[in-house]
Amino acid sequence: MDPVDGCVFCEIAAGERPARVVLDDEVAAAFLDTRPVFKGHVLVVPRGHVETLADLPPEEVGPFFARVRAVTRAVEAGTGAAGTFVAMNNRISQSVPHLHVHVVPRNRKDGLRGFFWPRVKYDGDAEIADYAARIRAALDAGE
Repeated sequence: MDPVDGCVFCEIAAGERPARVVLDDEVAAAFLDTRPVFKGHVLVVPRGHVETLADLPPEEVGPFFARVRAVTRAVEAGTGAAGTFVAMNNRISQSVPHLHVHVVPRNRKDGLRGFFWPRVKYDGDAEIADYAARIRAALDAGE
């Protein structure tokens, strides 16, 4: 699966568009969401362009979700969250037509109810860099 011209997530995975990348390997890229539900919200995307989970070749599902699993653990460890919300959309509500899994840090009474996703903002580039570094460090540590 080759990158698609004009796809924001393909451009991030290829290093052609800036992002706060926390994981980058031959299978997937993971980076902070620019409109996070909570700080530390990460998107995990397959390196090759596919629009939906059904489009991901069967032999790539396991390796891709191994990365999602690793990022999930790292988001909890890196943010100090009590848990995570892991979700994906397929076409409907998919803001970028490239498969992506949301890994959102969660804590009890954090205000997230059902599928109503309030959005927060980082306090600037330094805070964004800090969250990305903490999650990267947790990934590197195998958390």
